[in-house]
Amino acid sequence: MRLICAVLILLLALMTSAQCQQTAEDWFNKGVALGIQGKYEEAIKAYEEAIKLDPKHALAWNNKGVALYNQGKYDEAIKCFDEALRLDPKYALAWAGKGNALNGKGLALHDQGKYEEAIKCFDEAIKTYDEAIRLDPKSKYAWAWAAGRDIALNCKSIALKALGRTIESNADSAKAKS
Repeated sequence: MRLICAVLILLLALMTSAQCQQTAEDWFNKGVALGIQGKYEEAIKAYEEAIKLDPKHALAWNNKGVALYNQGKYDEAIKCFDEALRLDPKYALAWAGKGNALNGKGLALHDQGKYEEAIKCFDEAIKTYDEAIRLDPKSKYAWAWAAGRDIALNCKSIALKALGRTIESNADSAKAKS
């Protein structure tokens, strides 16, 4: 009888332990909730846990990049966006996120000066959004894709203006030296 009780207790403990383990999706969802609250450091840790459990979780890589971007850690964010894109080359949000990180806050608050590369990323995001809309124009996501495309177009426009200003200032500097 003692042996049966011991086996039952052991089985119960193992089942409870297995039920308490969090999945990659659980950690990802926790990261999303923390990110919405502006708790970026905690969100990053949650995304890292999701990635440990599922290294191919492109959304976790992307969202970690977003959290790093929101902390002004642009180079680290770019690495996360690159990993998300390696896993899913048609991931429009990751293209746009990388473009913003290269652009540096998108509004010249932090100038990374990588406008040409940022513009290429925005072009990829726009192309991906356009393809998604074309493939499924009646999708419940079509409006979100259209909004994402418009945001990417606006970011591209900002990057082009910043690139133009950089070229102008370099030309003015060259004239002043001659």
